[in-house]
Amino acid sequence: MPAAALKPKPLPTQPTAKRSVLLDMPYAPVEKRPLPPGRPREWYVSHNRRLKAMRLAIALLDSGVYMPNQARNETIRSTAETIGVHPPSDTTCHMVRALMRYSR
Repeated sequence: MPAAALKPKPLPTQPTAKRSVLLDMPYAPVEKRPLPPGRPREWYVSHNRRLKAMRLAIALLDSGVYMPNQARNETIRSTAETIGVHPPSDTTCHMVRALMRYSR
């Protein structure tokens, strides 16, 4: 039997964590709507923080960062700069990692 037959073939979808992938932005941002009035200020802060964390988690997944331990604060903040959002706080970075952890 030839040696090539014994060697396992690589899967067609190899993880891209070892090489960087450029982000292409094929989507247009969703039209913003006003938030519902009458809620406490903490609700608006946490709502916007969750939205930002979700955007960052999606951008990290698109760029090849699949595991939460790969997403250090510096990585998340550089991704935020790439997609054009303000640098996230430590709390938001923690939330991004939590979203990546629980999406499995």
